[in-house]
Order: sequence, then C-alpha cells, then structure tokens
Amino acid sequence: MSGETTYFGTVYPAECDHMGHLNVAHYVAKFDAASWNFFFNFGVTRETMDGGNYAVAAVEQKIAYKRELMPGDVIEVRSRMLEVQEKAIRFIHEMIHRESGQIAATSEYVTVCLDRTQRKARPYPEAVLALARSLIANQK
Repeated sequence: MSGETTYFGTVYPAECDHMGHLNVAHYVAKFDAASWNFFFNFGVTRETMDGGNYAVAAVEQKIAYKRELMPGDVIEVRSRMLEVQEKAIRFIHEMIHRESGQIAATSEYVTVCLDRTQRKARPYPEAVLALARSLIANQK
C-alpha cells in the first residue's frame, strides 16, 4: 500500500501481554493515534469539530493481525482513503514493522460524522469532503 505515514512508534515492554508480544489493546491505541493524524490531513481537528458542532465516530473496525510485534520493535502506520460519502468515510491503516518492512497488522474503519446536539449522523462539512476526496484522487 502506498498511503501516507500517520504514525511512528516503538513497542514498549509495558504494552506487551503475558505472551511477550504487543497486546491487542495497544494495536488499537496506535491505530487510533494514526486515525487522528490522518483526519487532521483533511481538516478534522478538535477546533473544527467544536466550531462546527460535529464529532467523528467509528462505526466499524476490522483488524487483521499478520505478524507479532515484540518489545523494541519500531513501527510505522501508513493510511489510505478508500471511500468518501456525504456522511461516512472509509479508510485503512497498515502497521509496518520498519526493520523488516513486513505488515504487522491492518485496520479498516468506517467513520460517520455526528451532530453533537442531535446525536445522529449528519453530512461532513463541505471543506472536509473536498479535502478527503482529493486524497483519493492523489492516491491513484
């Protein structure tokens, strides 16, 4: 996958489970950090969400674990836009073991834009949609 780098990190011993590898909770945390960096790139920030009275919520997440990560492993997450709809955005992350270049895990998301007052789906702001669509166009 091409995509843009949205996270760099290291696996720390405290993030590992009794089997000695990265615990699933920490895969999710690293993917979550990558998600917010990815969203920043098309205009979704705390400030824009507060000002526009909207929020972003993940409604679907599919994770595939492909390679163990151990303490000291350095990782990179690359993200790519898959689909942009008026109220929903679908994207994927690949977590890469930097030393080997192997994919350690993937996580595909569907997110929706929520009206904070009504607590229901609403369209993403036009500026966000335009930037998100431009990411798809620039990936090809």
